[in-house]
Amino acid sequence: MAGRTQAELSGVTRLGSAGTEYPDDYAPEVLETFENKHVQNDYFVKFNCPEFTSLCPKTGQPDFATITISYVPSVKMVESKSLKLYLYSFRNHGDFHEDCVNIIMKDLIRLMDPKYIEVWGKFTPRGGISIDPYANYGKPGTKWEKVAEDRLFTHDMYPEKVDNR
Repeated sequence: MAGRTQAELSGVTRLGSAGTEYPDDYAPEVLETFENKHVQNDYFVKFNCPEFTSLCPKTGQPDFATITISYVPSVKMVESKSLKLYLYSFRNHGDFHEDCVNIIMKDLIRLMDPKYIEVWGKFTPRGGISIDPYANYGKPGTKWEKVAEDRLFTHDMYPEKVDNR
């Protein structure tokens, strides 16, 4: 299979740019997509983002997490550098952990219209408690809607031992 043409890459402007600008606050507009050349296949794309930070909306103290994003693409896919810049934009953004995970998922749904997506935040403890919010979505009227329901009910049936955070 041939590589991507310049026309196929026309919407990808941040990748390869030497003058990268990092957003100061929540910036969904930095997200970019490219065409899924394998739309006939169902397959997962997984991003592990171990350096996510946001701010507590009440105290302004930093919160740290690993954000895991898994999705089954439809026509569009998220470009990874734009995703990195988008996640970075939460650095000075004040929201609760649960809000961050749901905002990320909803922004990616609006951007890509995936068949399926899940976002899981594994936040480091503050005050002796870690919080691990999980959100998912399956395209309504497809088999992925049922997958999302099943996955939501069973996503944490065998939770890991939390002694490394």
